[in-house]
Amino acid sequence: MRQRRAALPWLPLTPAPLQSGVDSFLRMSTAPASSPLSTRASLGLSLGALGVVFGDIGTSPLYTMRECLQHSALTLPLEERVLGILSLIFWALTFIVSIKYLSFIMKADNRGEGGIFALLALSDTRPASVARGLGFGTIVILLGAALLYGDGVITPAISVLGAAEGFKNINPAMESLVVPLAVVILGSLFCVQRKGTHTIGLFFGPVMAIWFLVLGLLGVVKIINNPAILAALNPFYGYQLLVHDPIGMGALLGAIVLAVTGAEALYADMGHFGRRYIAGAWYFVAFPGLVLNYFGQGAYVVEHPEIYADGPKGDINPFFALAPEGPLRLGLVLISIAAAIIASQALISGVFSLTRQAIQLGYFPRLKIIHTNAEHSGQIYIPLMNWLLAIGSIWVVISFRSSDALAAAYGIAVTGTMTVTTYAFYRVTRYRWRWSWVRAAGLAAIFFVVDLALLKSNLHKFFDGGWLPLAMAVVILAIMHAWRRGRDEIQEKVYGSAVAELDLASIARSKNIVRVPGSAVFMVATPKGTPLALLHHLKANKCLQQNAVLLTILTEEVPAVDEEERMVLESIGEGVWRAVVRYGYMESPDVAKMVERIKAQGVPLNLAATTFYFNREMIILGGSAGMFEWQKGLYAFLSRNASPVKDYYRILPTQIIEIGLPVQL
Repeated sequence: MRQRRAALPWLPLTPAPLQSGVDSFLRMSTAPASSPLSTRASLGLSLGALGVVFGDIGTSPLYTMRECLQHSALTLPLEERVLGILSLIFWALTFIVSIKYLSFIMKADNRGEGGIFALLALSDTRPASVARGLGFGTIVILLGAALLYGDGVITPAISVLGAAEGFKNINPAMESLVVPLAVVILGSLFCVQRKGTHTIGLFFGPVMAIWFLVLGLLGVVKIINNPAILAALNPFYGYQLLVHDPIGMGALLGAIVLAVTGAEALYADMGHFGRRYIAGAWYFVAFPGLVLNYFGQGAYVVEHPEIYADGPKGDINPFFALAPEGPLRLGLVLISIAAAIIASQALISGVFSLTRQAIQLGYFPRLKIIHTNAEHSGQIYIPLMNWLLAIGSIWVVISFRSSDALAAAYGIAVTGTMTVTTYAFYRVTRYRWRWSWVRAAGLAAIFFVVDLALLKSNLHKFFDGGWLPLAMAVVILAIMHAWRRGRDEIQEKVYGSAVAELDLASIARSKNIVRVPGSAVFMVATPKGTPLALLHHLKANKCLQQNAVLLTILTEEVPAVDEEERMVLESIGEGVWRAVVRYGYMESPDVAKMVERIKAQGVPLNLAATTFYFNREMIILGGSAGMFEWQKGLYAFLSRNASPVKDYYRILPTQIIEIGLPVQL
């Protein structure tokens, strides 16, 4: 098995990704076919997909129709406007979700896993000799990942605000309680993240199934009263609405995009449920529920021209108006809040997963990661990201105070990510799948036409608050770029002229070296060569433990590594072993578990009595590294504040010895 360049696994650094160019670990879309699941298991996966994947897009009816009515051409008769809006919503859902993502994008999987980093791993085909640094394509894809963080701040805020505003439709006097209630809900949601999503996750699927059922039933009742509304399935009505008001077309499309927010989640969460079951949940539950509800809202609006002819008057949201006043409307508000919480939870968990992938692939400094479920490695909690999201979401709620105002800032991050996904997908089809230029560019061009039209239609929101997710994306991208460049520079300076492979067995037999009882694990940056930590230890202490293991941790550009391929162990002689351990970018290293595995293969290690040796880099500025000075300073700051190695590698701090290693950038 060919080795690729690894990261420096000493204290301030995380395991780096292996460089691209070796296809043995990357498998194009075609995850191995598994045996068919039972009907019960299939229904379980589809139900789970409803709770995790469709939370965001499932709560879009809370505010989408209202925003579209406000930005449609008032010079057209109300019925024509409504038919045009419904036509645009229907075909946006059909094209973006059903065609783009389910039919094409989700076929680009990395051993069954999706998401922006899966596309990054699949699309980077540069050979190891030129893989150092970040190319244009990598930076663009990282920008798409960074935009998801902005989406992670705004989506919980707009979902919870939109649901809480339902109380205004019950009693206008409750308007003053909407913002405090939204803050309390969000604060409580972020506070319970530490407990994990396992328990509450059991209710996600059933609650969202009920939610989509309620959406569909509310819509059907109104459609029966006005079946003519189904004429909106004709795309001509959408086209007519757009060309009638070319100047206002951008604002209208900016509202239409609210209906497809969350489409990226289908791809990002593919590894949890599989494309087949996500598609089943979409076509048989989510899509019908959404379409019926939107059309039901349209039928209600047409029936009440006195309220909506000149745009929505007051706080009469057509969504909540679908339910009769009284207990039924109160029940709709309560289940809306539950659905909004689920939508927020799904996105928060997605940010945690995205951050771990970035850390593992070497694009983000190491952060403290807490595993909340011993049986499911994907359920994690990252305290720093949780509280940053909490502060951002609550601040957004207090600043914008209504989903109407927040919708004016929402959409840039979503459409930007969709556009980047199309670009990354083009790279996969062209360079990984070896499609012809005409075929790859032709399909990408079709997607780009829609993506860029929606992106352009949202740019006017920049000064209304759209700058917020973009500013967050710029900060995240700067951190990713500075961290990766700093890692590359250190890799080059420290290991560019790698320490030669010394005869460690001869060193261990040397009369100048005293063999002392006990065992030691030296964390090694590369699977070859002599580790600096070991050389420094021998030079300073003139001794070596009777049992020593050189441990290298590599991160593959695949989501997970098979257990049988996890570790390679070889004996160097004289009580010295070399172990190379591989993890996928969706896995977290567990050194304690690996030590037990090494022991099980005959190496006499005692975890409780083993000492772990690390190099601790000390960054000195003013060197000749090919980085801007601000990047050097940022990298030095991130390096000093990276999570302690004991947290990341799960090692007791009393078992760690750090050896200083000054590095000038």
